[in-house]
Amino acid sequence: MESASQGLLSDAMTDVPVDSAASARTAAPQGLTLAEEEELRSELAKVEEEIGTLRQVLAAKERHCGELKRKLGLTPLDGLKQNLSKSWHDVQVSTAYKKTQETLSQAGQKTSAALSNVGSVISRKLGDMRNSATFKSFEDRVGTIKSRVVGSRENSTDGLHSPSGAGDNPPQDNAPF
Repeated sequence: MESASQGLLSDAMTDVPVDSAASARTAAPQGLTLAEEEELRSELAKVEEEIGTLRQVLAAKERHCGELKRKLGLTPLDGLKQNLSKSWHDVQVSTAYKKTQETLSQAGQKTSAALSNVGSVISRKLGDMRNSATFKSFEDRVGTIKSRVVGSRENSTDGLHSPSGAGDNPPQDNAPF
């Protein structure tokens, strides 16, 4: 399996130095003996080889996982939906979300109460205004003007159909509005 997968991952593994001979040409760090340095270089080569093997195994597992998902009919969109659903659930159970929700609920209740109070005050003020002498005087004057206009229309025959007249012409609506 290693040789089959190695060709597929050769481009992805360019960032891992494997050439231990090139690494051996560098100068030894201070405080290390030649034997310690050689031991560390050997261990480094083994670890780098293990990393390469693990990358190959991981790539093979990812391909196998993709094949299984494809056979099951699972699409990347399904995975995204599931991740979003889980993330939204995690947000909803978080303390920050709960505190924010509680605060907004309280703010909504306070706003509703304030608007209700404003409505009551406006209603009471309009009632007070309607009962005032000034409004009553205005209302009386409008009533007088209305009765004069309506009364003059009923008595007038200029262009208006008289309900008592003969039915030669169909009734016409000549109201100004």
